[in-house]
Amino acid sequence: MATYVLVPGAWLGAWAWKKIVPELNRRLHEVYPLTLTGMGDRVHLARKEYGIDVAVQDVINVIEYEDLHDIILLGHSFAGKVISAVADRIPERIKMLFYLDAMIPAKTRNPQGGKDDIPENELKELMEESRSNGDGWKIPMSGDTIKNIAFDIKGEDMRWFKSKITPWPLNLALEPIKISETVGRMKKAYVFCLREGAEFSPEDKKYIDSLEGEHRIIRSSHYPMITKPQETVSALLELTGQPA
Repeated sequence: MATYVLVPGAWLGAWAWKKIVPELNRRLHEVYPLTLTGMGDRVHLARKEYGIDVAVQDVINVIEYEDLHDIILLGHSFAGKVISAVADRIPERIKMLFYLDAMIPAKTRNPQGGKDDIPENELKELMEESRSNGDGWKIPMSGDTIKNIAFDIKGEDMRWFKSKITPWPLNLALEPIKISETVGRMKKAYVFCLREGAEFSPEDKKYIDSLEGEHRIIRSSHYPMITKPQETVSALLELTGQPA
């Protein structure tokens, strides 16, 4: 039996793991899906001044108050930087880091994953969306974003998805993390999502091959836990050494 802590990405909450949790529970694993402050069922706690430190503390608090050890800590999307910072703070609690189509920290001791690492055109779009529709400190999920990264969510799933998404606090995108070599020594695994028929560029392939740890590719949008839950569970179990 394994212990999984599932950290959702931008615009999401614990609800995003609805199709995953029962499959893991059925196999007698302990599963803790959580919501970061300011999104999902914690949207009422959103504050302009809250940033990445609050998100990191959200995860640490669950781990400490639930007395969890030997954790497989999974981060989706931007939460890759959250779980990396958590692991740097409490490495003794973490068995493995799992990056689900997520931001993967570089081997640097410098601040990373913040404003300076966002391509200029993307940063401009984020800031404009925040100013226009998010009071200058939130980023709503636009229709164009849904089309680009949630293209395979359809029908009832899409109605459910749209009813649950909440704005992404801007500070979570702009604030960097700084991690030590501790994270570099931890066991890791990765899932990358790729549209049907698409292929990684030679540069992307070289980068993926350079990573320490195994990986799998799921042919889906950015949300395989919603559109390909069985494949996601299978990859998660296989890469974390658990029986199917």
